[in-house]
Amino acid sequence: MTTSQPAELHGVVPVLPTPFRADESIDYEGLSACVEFAVGCGLSAVCLPAYGSEFYKLTEAERRQLIETAVTTANGRIAVTAQSNHPSALEAAELAKRHQELGADLISFAIPRQFRLPDADVLDYCRTVCQAVSLPVLIQDFNPGGVTIGADFARQLADECENFRYLKLEEPLMSAKVRAIRHATADRVGVLEGWGGMYLLDLIPSGICGLIPGLGPADLLQRIWMLGTANRFDEALDLFQIVLPQLVFSLQNMELFLHIDKQLLSSRGVLSTSSTHVRRPTWTPSPDEREHGGKLNQRIVEASRRLND
Repeated sequence: MTTSQPAELHGVVPVLPTPFRADESIDYEGLSACVEFAVGCGLSAVCLPAYGSEFYKLTEAERRQLIETAVTTANGRIAVTAQSNHPSALEAAELAKRHQELGADLISFAIPRQFRLPDADVLDYCRTVCQAVSLPVLIQDFNPGGVTIGADFARQLADECENFRYLKLEEPLMSAKVRAIRHATADRVGVLEGWGGMYLLDLIPSGICGLIPGLGPADLLQRIWMLGTANRFDEALDLFQIVLPQLVFSLQNMELFLHIDKQLLSSRGVLSTSSTHVRRPTWTPSPDEREHGGKLNQRIVEASRRLND
């Protein structure tokens, strides 16, 4: 399957949050503001609706409107990666096709990990979705406590589906795996690091092509990426030391991360306070958690101001 002038992912590719009002309705103008913020950060692409967008709490119609809004707002200035998650291979493929028709630049999907599956069946799932579209495809494998796909799997799928271009992995200590995937696929498949970008600096030397964090600290992480890839490690580490405590704290729980990232975007003037709610059920932060998260967010706000002065 051949793609024409495919969008390229490099550096920071943030997941856009879904801005919810107090009544849990979606603020689509708030989403547009998030896209504009990403454009202003000079990023290559954004991704939605993913785990960081609360996709698992959205209706199909809401997912569609979120992608339509992002594509319209982006207007070609930044690539839109449309997450097409579904535990059914056929439904994921149909979602991917609909998202391609909406004007997305790339398709992404997460491998369903509710139950353990043999590699052959995971490969069949991925093949089904990849072959349903002509756009470049990003596959996310988030499998806490379990094994994720590796170099041989990536090579076989890349041989069968040339639009399989990117793989997002969330696990620690994966430097050797990144190198193995790059070698096995002759760099046809780029690896992006997830989990907020927590392992960014130790994976740049291994050859990751980017990272997929939340939107709130995207400009700082992009600067860290640029410094790290320019072999300016000490400068990158100095800046990373400001962001890392917030990542470690918020990612203790995915739902807590949603609250902290939206609060950061509010502190930065991207989202209005009224659109920082998280759809229920969620992990409602305690007063102590909100206070500590606020302090960590303020450090990021101040660092960004210094960076842009």
